[in-house]
Amino acid sequence: MKLELHDLTNEQVQALLKVQDQNFYNHQGFDISTPGTGITTISQGLVKFYYFDKFKPGIQKIKQTLIARFAFDPMTPKDTILKLFINEVYLGQHNGKEVKGFENAANAYLNKSFKDLTWDEYLGLVAMIRSPNNLHYIKDKEVNQERVDRIKKLLSGEYVPVDNSDWLYGQKVKL
Repeated sequence: MKLELHDLTNEQVQALLKVQDQNFYNHQGFDISTPGTGITTISQGLVKFYYFDKFKPGIQKIKQTLIARFAFDPMTPKDTILKLFINEVYLGQHNGKEVKGFENAANAYLNKSFKDLTWDEYLGLVAMIRSPNNLHYIKDKEVNQERVDRIKKLLSGEYVPVDNSDWLYGQKVKL
């Protein structure tokens, strides 16, 4: 089942954007200046998925940025981009199969529908986005929970990222 944007609460959307792409509705496909979001926007993440078979940093990152900025983002409404993201985002593997999208992740990892997730379960899935194989909801539960705790501090305003590379919110652990 594919999720629609209205399947997420406003609080869920705001948390996702604050963690993943805080300036999503204001940038034009790329954003290297917003603290805490890393260097890949939601648009760039989808470009990587749709336009590259085996993505490698370097020249492909430049191509990814150009496609996001001059083709994908200008030609695709922001709500459509967000809907694609919540249904296509890679969220690790379960039983040897790729898990893509929040509904599939809820089913695979929690054996429930997305609409039945608790706030912490939802944040556990959001926590996986940056590094699904190292912040895995099941295999790396403790590390995932640490990230959830840090995300809660970000959402409450207790922690403010220092720059765009601070997506671990001050954590100095190697992933």
